[in-house]
Amino acid sequence: MIRVGTSGWQYRDWRGPFYPRDLPQRLWLEHYATAFDTVEVNNAFYRLPERSTFEAWRDRTPDDFTVTVKASRYLTHIRRLREPEEPVHRLLDRAAGLGPKLGPVLLQLPPNLKADPAALDATLAAFPREVRVAVEPRHASWWTDEVRAVLSGRGAALCWADRLGRPQTPLWRTADWGYLRFHEGRADPWPRYGRSALDTWAGRMAGGRDGYVYFNNDPGCAAVADAAAFARLAQRRGLDAGRAPRTVGK
Repeated sequence: MIRVGTSGWQYRDWRGPFYPRDLPQRLWLEHYATAFDTVEVNNAFYRLPERSTFEAWRDRTPDDFTVTVKASRYLTHIRRLREPEEPVHRLLDRAAGLGPKLGPVLLQLPPNLKADPAALDATLAAFPREVRVAVEPRHASWWTDEVRAVLSGRGAALCWADRLGRPQTPLWRTADWGYLRFHEGRADPWPRYGRSALDTWAGRMAGGRDGYVYFNNDPGCAAVADAAAFARLAQRRGLDAGRAPRTVGK
């Protein structure tokens, strides 16, 4: 199964195109969860929520909903993967409030962090084997056989990323599941993605593996529209893409 969603749900310019104008913001998550079955929580990167917040998200969403959590920048950008045990433990202790709705943890690395396979291996080792971890490096020095071996050995997925219709990473398959992020399309209106680009990526995600696909191009409700379009294209390729809205207003 491929789960398709967006990177966050609390964007004011989604009121109207996606959220009913008279719907209070405190009910947006419930509305979002009727349209999609997964979300990537980006704000955990800036400030890790308390366990009670994760528990509230668990209680406010359907049984089949999955929440992916972006790891705190304290681990990736401040410690830069050094001495990972404490921040990983703190993240998982709080995210455990999601119960069975916890999806993968995303480690997005700083653009200026050069490859350090040993630090990456130690960080991945700090996670229990049953927790899925995706890694999004953003420096070209990471594209080596040694790094690929670390990811494969730990069962971690290389996060495939797209910007302007171009892959930002090698298309390595390092786990029996996949992870894909869309950052910015080149269609009109900006930052939308065109059908051809989305269909190409849907084809790449095929292959019988579980997958998680998130759209981070939130301005103008582009993420919602593109996520819905991607899910439809994936379904036409015979993939189970979960639920997504059929249409998005203007």
